[in-house]
Amino acid sequence: MSIKRHIPNIITLLNLLCGTIAVIFAVQGSLIMAAIFVAGGIFFDFFDGLAARSLNVAGELGLQLDSLADVVTSGVVPGIVMYQLLDNALPGNSGVENTGWEVDPGWWDWNFNTLALIGLLISLASAYRLAKFNVDDRQTDSFIGVPTPANALLILSFPLILTYQPDSFITGLILNEWFLIGLTFLSCYLLNAEIKLFALKFKNWGFPDNKLRYFFLLLCLALILVFQFVAVPLIILSYVLLSVVFPKKEQV
Repeated sequence: MSIKRHIPNIITLLNLLCGTIAVIFAVQGSLIMAAIFVAGGIFFDFFDGLAARSLNVAGELGLQLDSLADVVTSGVVPGIVMYQLLDNALPGNSGVENTGWEVDPGWWDWNFNTLALIGLLISLASAYRLAKFNVDDRQTDSFIGVPTPANALLILSFPLILTYQPDSFITGLILNEWFLIGLTFLSCYLLNAEIKLFALKFKNWGFPDNKLRYFFLLLCLALILVFQFVAVPLIILSYVLLSVVFPKKEQV
């Protein structure tokens, strides 16, 4: 069997590797490192499909493997990050430190904030969305619901904003428990909503067929230059709004 058939799957496994490393960092509370590895995983996620199409080796195995990797990188990690944010925002946060295996408080003791587990709903909604994607033949040229990588970038942007762009208003908003809980439910809804969103896959480079895509990419660049990490939530919001306002434009 030609080695080129394995290249897309190797790239997908690199996505999974980044995701599993991000899980370790997220559990430890190192959310910046988790964000870096999630970004790396999403980078590989973009190129595995591109490699499969370029090498003409796309197949069912690659599709399933891609979704399994995305469940970790773009599903489990943002769920844990939201848990960590909620644990920090909710009254009486656990503040649990890693004390090692030698300490055994007993299987019945809960040494974490149970209400913060609401954040893990993002992981469940992401897994459900990926499963639907695999059996939905309507999502070849567009998406139904927000893609899991976009949602992961949204969630992972908040630790970056808190660290590198501290602002009293923004920090107070992000660390407000009601904002985080509301965002969790909104995220779960948007992942699986029957909202048609345009894909950034270019069938050709012609301007008439890709006006909305080119405009969106320029908008992303402008927002990043002006707002830096704060641009990420604005980009996701713009993506949804543009898809809703111009639904007919991407029927090509």
